[in-house]
Amino acid sequence: MSKLTDDPSNPNLTRGYDDKPTQEADTYLVLSDKEIAEGFVRPLRLTYIHTTCGSSTQMHESIARTYARDPKFYGSTYCVHCQMHRPVSEFVWEDGSVVGS
Repeated sequence: MSKLTDDPSNPNLTRGYDDKPTQEADTYLVLSDKEIAEGFVRPLRLTYIHTTCGSSTQMHESIARTYARDPKFYGSTYCVHCQMHRPVSEFVWEDGSVVGS
């Protein structure tokens, strides 16, 4: 499991998309507990589907809580099948709604 941080200046954070398979990032940015406590604006969902390959990926609950509080927080997310971070627009939640919207 990758590490989680709410510090955007953490030097272990990587950003962007991958163009070839890679391991998950060493560290992922999440919202602070204080920000999460302000409440969710979307349902808490743990699994998304990559529309390119059809595979589902389950994420850490802290990342899911960040999506539920701020759906546009992330620009990319990881596909366990493709082993790449890809734009959130390539993913849907299990109910078919687009990740990041």
